[in-house]
Amino acid sequence: MPKFRAYGKNDTAKPRKASASARSDLVAPALRTFFRIAAKWGLTTSQIRCLLGSPSPSTLARWRKTASGRVSQDVMERISYVFGIYKALHIHFSDSDQADGWLKRANAAPQFGGGSALDRMMGGQVADLYVVRQYLDSQRGWG
Repeated sequence: MPKFRAYGKNDTAKPRKASASARSDLVAPALRTFFRIAAKWGLTTSQIRCLLGSPSPSTLARWRKTASGRVSQDVMERISYVFGIYKALHIHFSDSDQADGWLKRANAAPQFGGGSALDRMMGGQVADLYVVRQYLDSQRGWG
């Protein structure tokens, strides 16, 4: 997301974007954390690919092995939603196993139609991740 500096009425300076190096510094820790969460959730390779927007198998293997490479803004947004979902679950449930297991349990909420939150997340769209995150936030009174 671009960073802008505040400027006054007579200041003609243009807003500055965040430097590419600052964003690339986030890729390795984001990928490492994402894969740790995926392991805690017991996700399959195909589920991981779906959550990340269906990168090629070779790209996914490189990200897993080296936690480096080109990562689009879309992938970073997806990872951010996964982080938010993980954090919300661990705030909501005091037991880690219960928090990590919730994702795969059937849910009667209309957003999930009797399926699990993971089923919804497997829709493949960023909006599916958003819906799960929004649901969790609403359960805490934040939505």
